[in-house]
Amino acid sequence: MHIDHLALWVRDLERMRAFYETYFNVTANEKYINKNKGFSSYFLTFPDGGARLEIMHMQGIPDTKNDVLTEFSGFIHFAVSIGSEAAVDALTNQLRADKFVIVGEPRRTGDGYYESVVLDPEGNRIEITA
Repeated sequence: MHIDHLALWVRDLERMRAFYETYFNVTANEKYINKNKGFSSYFLTFPDGGARLEIMHMQGIPDTKNDVLTEFSGFIHFAVSIGSEAAVDALTNQLRADKFVIVGEPRRTGDGYYESVVLDPEGNRIEITA
């Protein structure tokens, strides 16, 4: 077994697609639109394959009431491995320069990961790992 994909409800589908394409080199499939439901989505595929990320939009989905800067129960982040500590540092610095919120500076964790944590444009946590 393996995880096929994770899904995120988003407010701005095109902005989120562009963010993940720009910073994580994903490839988006052709936009899926269900006019009857007012639903649209993209599946984002990472360069090395593995689990995909589905970003979805539909009117009427309420914003989360969770504070994005605070931990809470349920899904809290997903991690993207980008290959090296230098790559983690470089991407974190690029995201910072582009005014994204860094909630965890690059560091070595107690369980051996080298990682940072950033919020995407809609406040979802992404661990960037070596």
